[in-house]
Amino acid sequence: MHSHIISASIQIVPLAQDRHPYEWVDEAIEVIKRSGVQHEVGPFATVVEGRYDDVMKVVHAINEYLYKEECTEWISNVQLQIRSKGDITSLEKVQKYQRTVLRSSLKDKSSTS
Repeated sequence: MHSHIISASIQIVPLAQDRHPYEWVDEAIEVIKRSGVQHEVGPFATVVEGRYDDVMKVVHAINEYLYKEECTEWISNVQLQIRSKGDITSLEKVQKYQRTVLRSSLKDKSSTS
């Protein structure tokens, strides 16, 4: 695969009944943090960015960790966005909305003053 930056969404859905699912999710997020790839934790998934091989290593590391720690069953949902001739970043996809939210927030503050 090429060496451009890709964007990925990783969601772990533990089906195990032995612990609260959030505990398994928290541990999977720690695996992501230790990987060194850029990431942003969201309420439903964690978005990571990096070279294809690095992102796939993270997915593999999470599954290996859960297996090693004896999580009895889980679903790994992974979405990849790949651009064949360049980088793709999360910021590129959400930046225009962040500006809109900021402008709306500033308007709301100025109208209440």
